[in-house]
Amino acid sequence: MAITVVGSVAFDSIETPAGRRERCLGGAATYFSLAASYFTDVRVIAVVGEDFGPRQLAVFNARGIDTQGIERAAGKSFFWEGSYLENLNEAKTHATELNVFGAFEPKIPEAYRDSEFLFLANIDPVLQRRVREAMPNARLVAGDTMNYWIKDHRAALLEVLKGLDILLINDTETKMLAGNNNLVQAARAVLAMGPRMLVVKHGEYGATAFHGASKDGVAAKTFRAPALPLEEVVDPTGAGDSFAGGFFGYIASQSKITPATFRHAMFYGSVMGSFAVERFGTERLQQLSREEIDHRFGLFRELTHLD
Repeated sequence: MAITVVGSVAFDSIETPAGRRERCLGGAATYFSLAASYFTDVRVIAVVGEDFGPRQLAVFNARGIDTQGIERAAGKSFFWEGSYLENLNEAKTHATELNVFGAFEPKIPEAYRDSEFLFLANIDPVLQRRVREAMPNARLVAGDTMNYWIKDHRAALLEVLKGLDILLINDTETKMLAGNNNLVQAARAVLAMGPRMLVVKHGEYGATAFHGASKDGVAAKTFRAPALPLEEVVDPTGAGDSFAGGFFGYIASQSKITPATFRHAMFYGSVMGSFAVERFGTERLQQLSREEIDHRFGLFRELTHLD
């Protein structure tokens, strides 16, 4: 039950109240693939520059992630620099250098074409659509996007949404996409654009899944997964991508996809997001065990018990 993910593999320089890290491994596809790798096989499609070496590749190899879809190009890898000194819930961007990522044209290895699960991470919706159309036999397709694509590339994004089973975005992006500040109404509008399920990420407040028709002004089918209260958040970068990896990775690991599968997946998404923020970059995701993951899943279940 392999997942193919297409997205960014990058370097990040990050500063938070806990300190600073220079050029640590990052990128949406990196966080997603590491989180998902604890549940199922993962294949990555991305592009990196000449500064991406054996040490970075070893991070993927250690988790058994298939990297033959990572293209090497002349130049530097995508780079982002940001800080969370004023607000841990919102990054302040200081530099964004697309470098080789600016000319990224996803190339799908033949060995990836039998993937039953496809995740379109946050990249140009034109590229997302090309990958989706090139893998028509994917059993389940999920994707992500961001405010830039919603605002300035809306027409291309709407075409992508028609081909998605699941869209994972945050509450601000949901309201922006729908043009409606009421989350329930916005979710209903987004579902009408194509996805069968919308997963809205609320950061430190968890996530909500919307699917199905709506009735009496309330979404008919919703499920809310809380976030685990943490004593210390070191680095929020990649939390959303880690959530997506845990969520989609768990779904791909199951022989049958049922409503209970999606509910459990929401919790596993929150689990992986909670681990990601405990260290800088991908440090924590590299050092986990499945036992730790399942133990924290148990904590989430206890958190939601009424009695």
